Amino acid sequence: MSAPVLHTSESAEPNAPRGRNEQADATVNAASVASDAPRRRRRVPSPTLVLAIAVVSIAVLWAIVPGVFAPGDPLSGVPAQKLLPPSAEHWFGTDILGRDLYGRVVHGAVQSLSGALIAVTVGLTLGGIIGLLAGTIGGLLDDILMRIVDVLLAIPGLLLSLSVIILLGFGTVNAALAVGLGSVAVFARLMRSEVVRVRRTDYVEAALGSGATLLTVLRRHVLPNSLTPVLALAALQFGTAILAIATLGFLGYGAPPPTPEWGLLIAEGRNYVATSWWLTALPGLVVVAVVLSANRISHGLGRNAS
Repeated sequence: MSAPVLHTSESAEPNAPRGRNEQADATVNAASVASDAPRRRRRVPSPTLVLAIAVVSIAVLWAIVPGVFAPGDPLSGVPAQKLLPPSAEHWFGTDILGRDLYGRVVHGAVQSLSGALIAVTVGLTLGGIIGLLAGTIGGLLDDILMRIVDVLLAIPGLLLSLSVIILLGFGTVNAALAVGLGSVAVFARLMRSEVVRVRRTDYVEAALGSGATLLTVLRRHVLPNSLTPVLALAALQFGTAILAIATLGFLGYGAPPPTPEWGLLIAEGRNYVATSWWLTALPGLVVVAVVLSANRISHGLGRNAS
């Protein structure tokens, strides 16, 4: 009778540690899965960010291949079909000359988006160079450049743009240059602050102490670690530039008629708001959607940078 009892106890003792080990492994696996869950959730893009990217992508495709989305001629119309409301044939209705408004909005994307791209490129290039020089060299040069930047920031953006346009002349390119020069100060201040922050880090000091030249340190360490917030600002300024160029076009300082530019389209329909609301409302909604989408993308880039 004792042998079966001893056999039972011996068989139970080896199984007890194994059960405890399996329970511990299950606990560790559950903890690791729980710790990886937030990481997996962070990898999933936000629906609003996906929508913003889709809106900007459609606008870019409008600018690149407008004929695919609106095959007709945006400059010609049928006078007998003037001021028609939105319908299946004319999605955005028609204007006072019978031109399809949707086609004019699509073909006008190249004017607004290319102008915004020029403006951001000018502001990013000039402002980045000024901020890089001020943050790297410092001293008297930093004081002089930052005082110039402060003067530019003190001037209202629209007033500065109008002053530049008066000197350069009317047109989309000149309006884009004016908007770009108005954004130089913003890029310069951000670039300087990022360069100063990165230059104070230990790895940059170690690179300089090891005998690396200043240009090498700037190229390998300072610039790559300073550009992410500046690129986020560039995305934000892209939307701001679209709005600024549309404002200048609305005031008559942008592309001349009959060019289908977004601000000019809104200006052409302002006299018919009471009877033909779609002439101003629908192009205005397109501008708002693209600007808000660019701002949302900038916000996403800023969060990734932080």
